[in-house]
Amino acid sequence: MKKYILISVLILIPMLSNAQNPEKLDTIYANDYKNVAMIFPRPISQGITGAEHFIFTYNREKQQHFGLLQAKSGEESNLLVICADGSIYSYIVKYKKQLSRLNYFIPEAKSIGNEKSIVIDSVKIPQTGKDLSDKGDYHHRFCSYLLSKKQRIGQVKKRRDGITLSIDNIVFNKEQLYFVIRIENRSSLDYDLNFLKLATETRKKGKKKSLQRLYQDPVFKYNLPAKIKKNQTARLVYVLPKFSLSKERRAFLELNEKDGERNLKLEISHRLINNPN
Repeated sequence: MKKYILISVLILIPMLSNAQNPEKLDTIYANDYKNVAMIFPRPISQGITGAEHFIFTYNREKQQHFGLLQAKSGEESNLLVICADGSIYSYIVKYKKQLSRLNYFIPEAKSIGNEKSIVIDSVKIPQTGKDLSDKGDYHHRFCSYLLSKKQRIGQVKKRRDGITLSIDNIVFNKEQLYFVIRIENRSSLDYDLNFLKLATETRKKGKKKSLQRLYQDPVFKYNLPAKIKKNQTARLVYVLPKFSLSKERRAFLELNEKDGERNLKLEISHRLINNPN
């Protein structure tokens, strides 16, 4: 019995120590006329900054070990990088006019964790499409991760009769686009969802102008609700195969109410589609 108690105490002490001494993040400095290179031990699959005046670029088509950071003058923010093996790296980023360091070789020991260990919400969510396979499980975890982030691409929204449809984020990862969508119900009636579709339109030129519409089928839908109760907000993710748009084409989300007329159509600029996070 005494041996058992001693072991329990030894296990508990490090846990308390970590709780009282939260990990401090390293700071990376950047400016707008020099590239700061960050070289990671594994290829980069995702890089996200917390503010628009910080830009982290990396090869989205062919994963490589390095990314480039630039910044404009403004308040400090953060940078989160996920590598191909799921390892996660987090840094504070600050603007600095004069830089004393331009290259950062990041060791594996700086990883703060692995995305594979992210706990999935235990609430049962109705899913559409195929059962979760290995690929579906990855979608599930990555969508859950995206919904936990506060990053937003700007004011992309449409309002009608107390219902607001907006795009919080568009993220490119593993040859797919993740659309983080928000539906707010500020009306006094519940909103029963009939369908939510994403489509592209091509404007035909000439005397007889017309629109050619093509609906895009998501390969995965996460957290899609059947109902948004009054004064509540739903956030969900649509996963689609990678695509791009010319200036003559546009994308839009079409929200349709079941047994109602509070329908919305939200246009999405080709610039946002072609330049995701």
